[in-house]
Amino acid sequence: MKKKVGITIEARMGSTRLPGKTLKPLLGKPMLERMIERLKRVELADLIVVATTDSPKDQPIVDLAKSFGIGYFQGSEDDVLDRVLQAAKKHNLDLIVETCADCPLIDPKILEMEISAFLENQVDYVGCHLVKTFPIGLDAKIFAAQTLEEVSHMTNEPADRENVSLYIYEHPEKYKLLNLEAQGRQRRPDLRLVVDHQEDFDLVEVIYRELYGPKPDFVYDDILDLFERRLELPKMNQTVKNIAVAGRNNDKK
Repeated sequence: MKKKVGITIEARMGSTRLPGKTLKPLLGKPMLERMIERLKRVELADLIVVATTDSPKDQPIVDLAKSFGIGYFQGSEDDVLDRVLQAAKKHNLDLIVETCADCPLIDPKILEMEISAFLENQVDYVGCHLVKTFPIGLDAKIFAAQTLEEVSHMTNEPADRENVSLYIYEHPEKYKLLNLEAQGRQRRPDLRLVVDHQEDFDLVEVIYRELYGPKPDFVYDDILDLFERRLELPKMNQTVKNIAVAGRNNDKK
């Protein structure tokens, strides 16, 4: 039986490092809308679900999801694991492709590679961060909704509840993990392509200005081509530390 694959986007307005970044205008449209545009190109996914909170300040996120005709769920601000789990249950997902709303450069090709790896192998989890070779912000974390249900009953540690799949990949004795590594020039773990700070957003804004017009479906290789032409760009957010490389301290997406 074919598995129902859903991309979940953890999104809220209350980021402490860059408040309101989820709907921050990026080339004239909210950053979350730009990310959804890219995720709609993931052909192996059946639907997209925005997992936001039940706080009134996050209602604009729900309104955006409705306007796009995609799924949404409103749940706990602090217990992100339960929020994503309940979103998966509401939409009857078998396979969760976990993403966060601060990744407007996320690459559909990388996500399809991860989903394929999960479907073609006997594993419980697929990611690209266990051995970090891709830039942060391009990939997703893949696992079964049933696995997350199991984890939900196994841990109440605050870090596990805030970082949805943390318990899975920190317990390789319980779960079979598969890490995908970048090859050739794509092997750039030094780059930051996520939006945690203003410096990150400034870089993303330049990338969109340069690439979106001629090629709205630009991918990671196009970004690398741009960086080769303009060597100063990767330095724009070089002073920002990769806070969430391993998935911890994710600012409660």
